[in-house]
Amino acid sequence: MTVQTGEGGLRPGSGSGPGPASGPGAGSSARSGGSGPPRPRRRDRHGRGLRGRLAPPGVPLYRSRAEQFDDMVLEAVARLEPRWETELSDVEFAVQEVPDADAMDDDGVPLARIVRGSPDTSDPAHPAAGPRIVLFRRPLMARAEDEDELSELVFDVVVEEFAEILGVEPEVIDPGYGDLG
Repeated sequence: MTVQTGEGGLRPGSGSGPGPASGPGAGSSARSGGSGPPRPRRRDRHGRGLRGRLAPPGVPLYRSRAEQFDDMVLEAVARLEPRWETELSDVEFAVQEVPDADAMDDDGVPLARIVRGSPDTSDPAHPAAGPRIVLFRRPLMARAEDEDELSELVFDVVVEEFAEILGVEPEVIDPGYGDLG
């Protein structure tokens, strides 16, 4: 009796005789000649096919939570673009899992922060950059009950941070800001 591994070779000691490597073909590959690259695994150790994707690519389950959150941020920015396209063109948006330890203060865990850009173009090592709004995914997700509430919370945070960059009230950016429902 011989036991074949997924690579096409034999397991040591799996021959039919009493010794550790006895039996016909012991120690040689299952392929003729015994040389060449090992075959790719097509079966798992139970003889079934290897596990495939749990959900097909077109299904919403296929996207991770982080990717879904990134989509929410992009949707929030897209809601602002028709009215604020020129002002938004210089602003970058980023998502970070949690805030850095130095971003913590006595007010609790922040939901976002603004990284001010540098308008100085004289230093070629540090070219001019616009402001960046960084949203913190985990704190935002912890404050929302469901996906709809999270989407609205993300939009409100984007509005608040964008209003701070422009130096205006959030109601100027989004007239419906602060409305419940």
